[in-house]
Amino acid sequence: MDRDQPHAVIIEAAINGFTPAAVNPNVPKAAEQIAADALACFAAGAAIVHNHGAVFGDPEAVAAEYLAGWRPVLAERPDALLYPTVNVIDGSIDVRHLELLAESGALRVSLCDPGSLNLGAVDAEGVPVGSFVYTNSYDDIVVQMEQATRDRVGPSLAIYEPGFLRCALAWWRAGRLPAGSMLKFYLSTERGYMGAPFGLPATPAGLDAYLDLLGDCPVPWAVSVVGGDVVASGLAEYAVGRGGHIHLGLEFFQGDRTPTNAELIAEAVALCDRLGVAVATPDEAAEILQLPRR
Repeated sequence: MDRDQPHAVIIEAAINGFTPAAVNPNVPKAAEQIAADALACFAAGAAIVHNHGAVFGDPEAVAAEYLAGWRPVLAERPDALLYPTVNVIDGSIDVRHLELLAESGALRVSLCDPGSLNLGAVDAEGVPVGSFVYTNSYDDIVVQMEQATRDRVGPSLAIYEPGFLRCALAWWRAGRLPAGSMLKFYLSTERGYMGAPFGLPATPAGLDAYLDLLGDCPVPWAVSVVGGDVVASGLAEYAVGRGGHIHLGLEFFQGDRTPTNAELIAEAVALCDRLGVAVATPDEAAEILQLPRR
């Protein structure tokens, strides 16, 4: 696909993350809520749904919790593309839950966050505070990339900072980036993810900087606004015009309203309709991403 040319747009919905119900009562948490919300998202026009579970640690328990939310979805929508978040055991990234989900046949999209960064809140003067460092060492990244290649699933690559993209591009230039990969450019408002901003700003110039780094790499990409509204900000429209896709959902959404995930997706679909571009179905997204056939 040539950049800046008409294309079918993949809408990926990150439906919960760490966003509490106190912030938005529509955030799904329990397995039955995950299932209902995911089905509503696919009906509204999403091609991919990403969710976090509440269980971490034991890989079998982690995988079981995801499957409890996914099986009702796949029973109704066998084309659904679903993927989880990371699991950490003894301070290290563990991919056994991903292997179990792939073995079950439920997983076609995987994940890898190819870098590390500080995440935190701000004090009364707006100064970032906190001791949390989201860590993905180069060795951790190798584990995740090799799992995706081994299990024939396409990793969704979260790009929080420019260094994350440079790492992913190194894998691409080496010919080792797993088939089916997708880049997601996380542009941060001043609110960020946990209160403090990070990475590049949620502006066209921020996205342009990533696209300059991307160069001639043909890996599909999406734009996301962390701590804001990707559609209302105009960045979704700008990204579609540049040949990109859209990542949204209540994991990152912040604003003066409490929408559902399906409502956010409907707004992105309406944008695509206005722009005269098609919205990709899950099967079409699988073709665009060139997800491995299993």
